[in-house]
Amino acid sequence: MSSVLVFVVFLGGIALSIPIAISMVLGTMVPYYFFDTGSSIANLINNTWGGADSTPILAVPLFILGGVIMAEGGISRRLFNFFSYFVGRIPGGLPCAAILTCLFYGAISGSGPATTAAVGAMCIPFLVDMGYEKRWCAGMISVSGGLGVIIPPSIPFVLYSLATGESTGNLFKAGIIPGILIGLFLMLYAVWYCAKKGEDKTRIKRQMDELKSKGFVPLFVESFWALLCPIIVLGGIYGGFVTPTEAATVSVFYALLVSLFIYRSISIKQLVPFLVSAVKTYGGLAFVLAFATAFGRVLSKTGATKLVETFILNNFHTSWTVLTALMIIFLVLGMVMDTGPAIVILAPILMPVVMQLGVNPIHFGVVLVCCLAIGLATPPFGLDLFVAANLAQEAPMAVAKRSVPFIIAFLAALMLITYIPWFSLVLL
Repeated sequence: MSSVLVFVVFLGGIALSIPIAISMVLGTMVPYYFFDTGSSIANLINNTWGGADSTPILAVPLFILGGVIMAEGGISRRLFNFFSYFVGRIPGGLPCAAILTCLFYGAISGSGPATTAAVGAMCIPFLVDMGYEKRWCAGMISVSGGLGVIIPPSIPFVLYSLATGESTGNLFKAGIIPGILIGLFLMLYAVWYCAKKGEDKTRIKRQMDELKSKGFVPLFVESFWALLCPIIVLGGIYGGFVTPTEAATVSVFYALLVSLFIYRSISIKQLVPFLVSAVKTYGGLAFVLAFATAFGRVLSKTGATKLVETFILNNFHTSWTVLTALMIIFLVLGMVMDTGPAIVILAPILMPVVMQLGVNPIHFGVVLVCCLAIGLATPPFGLDLFVAANLAQEAPMAVAKRSVPFIIAFLAALMLITYIPWFSLVLL
């Protein structure tokens, strides 16, 4: 009974629009007042402190800060020009360049909303000026921004690692091919759409001629420092030189070096607003991460995790059936719950169960993050959707309608990733 009550109070709090962190506290304290489960105020405080007192958790705010600095430093424009140089002349080439920019920018920011904001602020007005429909461009960017949480370094993968104990480095490796595959599917649809609907070839040719006239070498030199960032961060992790937390610190100092002294696109006096922006982004998530440990302990003590485990094992008997069911659940949850809280709540509960059915925990993490990434672009609470709609100055639902084909392309790639673990595990 106590295990059921924990879930009822927690979900009831969310339904009443109570912040997730507070809903977790309420769910944690219910057994203390109504049942003898060993829970107490002291246990809540100790477990909450234990959840916050973690060195790996520092990677999350540091990656957020590095992404904010890079976004304001004009990195996305240089990346877009670089990719446009190669693909701009093919049908759908400029939209493909925007998707490639999201793909690569995700390796800098680690965040879906940050990727959407940085790339969308530059690409949406430019593509509209090139003759593409504004809502279609915003829909494309809102879905492509989800690549920011799949391509490493990924903040959701860091959170999954914290919640489950799995290697952050292995999760980063596992996200590379799925991220590229999803980006490829999005580009295939963009090419098909542009070939079918047509483009303003005269305007595009004029723009590409201007870009080509600069020459490849000057363009490469201009883009070099932006292209080097993920190589330094990921190379440091995989080469064994730094931990993911240390790599996050490196990303902040690299972002400062490039933006302040090489590109000179920001000034020192702007750093305080950047810090404020990063704190606002991380503040709410920090409470969730801290309380998640206490919430997880109560779920374990009350037998709630055992209840979930028994239900799944009694109703699903193969890895692909349980992955299908969980994929549907994650897609729905992604529409109403932010990526971070969903991961820290669901991953510790579900991972032991799916492992019993033969699902690799790294593969499970990739599927979970990919599903929640789609939720970032879907109503009613998709954050990437609202960011892109705001940049385009369009109604979110109008943008959501134009994003549906991109979501379908994303889902097609997700099906392959879910049922063929090779995509997630081949680099491990």
